[in-house]
Amino acid sequence: MSLEAKIMDHMKEAMKAKDSVALEALRAIKSAIILAKTEAGAGDGLSEDQEIKMLQRLVKMRKDSAEIFTTQNRPDLAEPELAQIAVIEKFLPAQLSEEEVEAVIAKIIAETGATGIASMGKVMGLASAQIGGQAEGKVISGIVKKLLV
Repeated sequence: MSLEAKIMDHMKEAMKAKDSVALEALRAIKSAIILAKTEAGAGDGLSEDQEIKMLQRLVKMRKDSAEIFTTQNRPDLAEPELAQIAVIEKFLPAQLSEEEVEAVIAKIIAETGATGIASMGKVMGLASAQIGGQAEGKVISGIVKKLLV
């Protein structure tokens, strides 16, 4: 079942349950899918990688918003953002722990023989390809820096 079909099914359930937070998050996902499909050169549909990147982008946007609202002492605005994150994350692959990410990156560094911060781009590219949807880029970058320095 495609992501778009899953979203439609969950939207119907959210409407029946009158879950406005879930419905708002699902509508945001549907909107992002439609925008991605109508972009120039999009082709027939979205690949699984494109779907994962799109969902991660939506989660990141909400995390950033929630962080801003929290620093401005507006928990009333931060809570819906955090709730929407939980809804969107249901459609993402299971996230790896930092220890698991560190193990994968250490293996990549050992295989490539990378040393020093100059090799960061090479390691980041390989790590992002291997663990792309299972960890945030920020986490991957931090661990790569830690292991290469």
